[in-house]
Amino acid sequence: MSRIPLVDLAAAHAEVAEEVEVGFKRVIAETAFVGGAEVAAFEQEYAAFSGVRHCVGVANGTDALELAFRAVGAGPGGEVILPANTFIATAEAVARTGARVVLVDCDPRTSLIDVEAALAAVTPDTRAIAPVHLYGQMADVARLRAGGVPVVEDAAQSQGATRDGRSAGAGGIAATSFYPGKNLGAYGDAGAVVTDDEGLATAVRTLGSHGGLAKYRHDVIGVNSRLDGLQAVVLRAKLTRLADGNARRRAAAARYGELLAGLDVVLPETDEGNEHVWHIYCVRVPGGRRDEVLDRLNAAGIGAGIHYPVPVHKTGAFAHLGGVHPNAEALAQQILSLPLYPQITPDQQARVAEVLATAIR
Repeated sequence: MSRIPLVDLAAAHAEVAEEVEVGFKRVIAETAFVGGAEVAAFEQEYAAFSGVRHCVGVANGTDALELAFRAVGAGPGGEVILPANTFIATAEAVARTGARVVLVDCDPRTSLIDVEAALAAVTPDTRAIAPVHLYGQMADVARLRAGGVPVVEDAAQSQGATRDGRSAGAGGIAATSFYPGKNLGAYGDAGAVVTDDEGLATAVRTLGSHGGLAKYRHDVIGVNSRLDGLQAVVLRAKLTRLADGNARRRAAAARYGELLAGLDVVLPETDEGNEHVWHIYCVRVPGGRRDEVLDRLNAAGIGAGIHYPVPVHKTGAFAHLGGVHPNAEALAQQILSLPLYPQITPDQQARVAEVLATAIR
């Protein structure tokens, strides 16, 4: 039988291929390769989609995080609090500012940051708390803001998600990634920072454009991190389809819930108030059998994976942080990501469930 990928980028491209081709020709004719009208239009459109006033396109999601951290004042001598169970880019971005990474554990039920642990970790040196909106649902940003320090949301997996009706960045600042496999994916690396705060938006744009907003003007030491016109074409085409794609993801997640009921796996939970966009459908396989089950799925042509197999403090890069985060460490041994994308069919999901059931038995 044919392979079922974890993410079907070819199917996603097929839906926008003609529109992208026309847009590419337009950018090439105008030679608007960095910035330009397509980028400006996308920034306005994504800000409107996200329910915020400002969007600043940048080169990738890691840059988006770093620039957002720097905009709120993170740097040498400061600290940023983040969950131990995240992709390493969240911690890398903090380290690149010169600030110290402070890890806290996650909620074992939702895998989102443990809010109470994060608030307890706040010190006079804390410059930001960085919740990760993992797998497609948002952490409780409102409660985190009670810590009295800025909250920089890592929204790389939550494009279109809301919590209590509010999107990432509303009333604060959030960074996102448009890596190809995201719910809103480019054809290469790309990212953005969204915010309601004009001052933060200006700071991010300044820092990402060599420290100035005009040619040969460099008010601060910045970096080169700008969105290019070709990627903006792709993102604009896909953005018009994102709400529908997220709805199809929700339907597929509900279907998995029905197909997998009764199996010896722990199904994902949606936290109260969240509108989930299911970037990842992540189950937990108890009993120390996750790797065996994953191998059986892959051998049968099912593109399952793990997001993420190593907590930040267990990586070589951040081993110096030490500490014990038992929930994150336990989850890393159990989590299993199943294929999910807007174009997945009921027949494909039924096959995934059948192979998973056989692997578990």
